[in-house]
Amino acid sequence: MNQTKHSLLLLSLAALTPWGLAQSDKPLNVLFIASDDLTQSIACYGDPIAVTPNLDRLSDMSVRFDNAYCQIPLCNPTRASLLTGLRPDTLKVYDLGRHFRDEVPDVVTLPQLFRNNGYKSMRVGKLYHYGVPVQIGTNGLDDPESWDQVINPKGRDTEEEHLIINLEPHRPISGALSWLAADGTDEEQTDGMIATEAIELLRENKDRPFFLGVGFFRPHTPYVAPKKYWDLYPMDKIKMPYAHENDRDDIPKSAFAHNNPVPNYGLPVEEVLRAKQAYYANVSFVDAQVGRLLGAIEDLELLDNTIIVFWSDHGYHLGEHQGVWQKRCLFEESASAPMMIFAPGRKGNGQASQQIVEFVDLYPTVASLCGLTPPKTVEGKSIVPLLDRPSKSWKGTAFTQVLRPGDGIPVMGASIRTDRWRYTEWNEGEQGIELYDHSNDPGEFDNLASKPEFAGTISGLRKKLRANVSGKVPDSPFNPARL
Repeated sequence: MNQTKHSLLLLSLAALTPWGLAQSDKPLNVLFIASDDLTQSIACYGDPIAVTPNLDRLSDMSVRFDNAYCQIPLCNPTRASLLTGLRPDTLKVYDLGRHFRDEVPDVVTLPQLFRNNGYKSMRVGKLYHYGVPVQIGTNGLDDPESWDQVINPKGRDTEEEHLIINLEPHRPISGALSWLAADGTDEEQTDGMIATEAIELLRENKDRPFFLGVGFFRPHTPYVAPKKYWDLYPMDKIKMPYAHENDRDDIPKSAFAHNNPVPNYGLPVEEVLRAKQAYYANVSFVDAQVGRLLGAIEDLELLDNTIIVFWSDHGYHLGEHQGVWQKRCLFEESASAPMMIFAPGRKGNGQASQQIVEFVDLYPTVASLCGLTPPKTVEGKSIVPLLDRPSKSWKGTAFTQVLRPGDGIPVMGASIRTDRWRYTEWNEGEQGIELYDHSNDPGEFDNLASKPEFAGTISGLRKKLRANVSGKVPDSPFNPARL
């Protein structure tokens, strides 16, 4: 979209009434966009090198949440939690293989709620869990009750896996630092095909109420995107993040993911920096596909009655804490993730909120915006008030968990994030505790847990943490090989 269209888009949004439906009897549609393994590596979130003009444009339209937290930093359980509005302890889903309906067979998911209320509910790509790349083009671990229509594109990226560079040949490309600067166009890649199919569904359904879930597979490993996106990130711009010289000395061993036990996987720094370049190239590739969706919404004149939600399933590490990579951690980079909500006519559009919110809050929020009543069992709370007053006083607290196989003994990590503190305990403290003061230490470099002057702070945070999530290894089934 050119600058003139961008300006007209923002002017049209500003002219809307603050009630969304006040000037139209059209119900609000929902465009629900997900990215996979995307951390806050977006320019509007302050990333100094990210080239993300379309996500920045969406931020200009939306309320951007700078402190949004997942419930568990692993693809299957976090998506199950977000789409049901239930925490992992309720779903009993902690690994990559268990379906949430095994525990809660009658739960009404967010897209299912819309389907039950006369909306056409559609999915293109990855909303619930898929193994990447092996399940691309299939239904993955989908939920048939959620959708009226599903489309599972499969692009040339699935046919060129033999070309992928894998820094860890002993591991599959699904979890290794691996990439391909691919030949061909955006539209030949799976995510490009997802955008194309989603645009067609928008066109076909523009005159009826819809809930459209669009799930991009990138920047999940392997990092595959057209070569042109690598050109945006010359290697002299790619750096390792800062960390104190002895950063790891006060961090419990359990805090580091079982599949990343040593810094940088034991690889040379120059090699992991090439992987980081590939990650950013994939971020810009996804950004371009989001831009195509925004352009279609504008061209089809759907802006005045379509809610647009953008989220990633969890955050992602890119070398923090002297070489932590990917997910499965309870540090800020893994627990937090991008989240933006555009709702027509809301007074907060174009602003950022610093309030603490959780992914389970999305279900009641989106339902409320559309006049639907979420089930009483939903465990999040509506953040609609923040869409009108992003800086409104908000007693937000976020809870994030992760289950690890450990060294033969499973370990559950549980973390609470308030506006000032992050407190984390491993197996209820038996495997270590962490306390970080975000007012002075946003990088979480100084673990204060051993200092006696913070005993009272820890006691209060521990009480609140254990009242909301379990720090115990669950009795319910889980597969240690799929954690």
